[in-house]
Amino acid sequence: MHTVQRSVLVPHSCEQMFDLVADVEKYPDFMPWCGGAQVRARDEHGMQASIIISFAGIKQSFSTRNEHDYPRLITFNLVDGPFSALKGTWEFKALGENACKVIYTMEYAFSSRALEAVVGPVFNRIATSFIDSFTQRAQSRYG
Repeated sequence: MHTVQRSVLVPHSCEQMFDLVADVEKYPDFMPWCGGAQVRARDEHGMQASIIISFAGIKQSFSTRNEHDYPRLITFNLVDGPFSALKGTWEFKALGENACKVIYTMEYAFSSRALEAVVGPVFNRIATSFIDSFTQRAQSRYG
């Protein structure tokens, strides 16, 4: 199992950062590797969403169930895709009214060694860039 954990301090509220991460349908607008995103179902606790990775000639899709605890936590778990396991969290910890610490953690494993050999290096690069993409999106959206 691979683990990615990153954190960043941002001059934006927990609510603002939570809203960016939860707005899955906008991912293709600011994540160059994202070839599509769709919310398949939404309820008062979160959503089921699908994302298409389209990067370096590789195209794969996966779906997760995302549980929302607004504005402090988003957890996600694999529904389907090229993984044997995929789970993680986005934590938002307030640092005053207009700043927060964002902590991103993800664990994943591919369903086969062949798939890991092909998709693994690309996915690891994408996974470690998630928090940077949201930080840049927050800066362009909120200033």
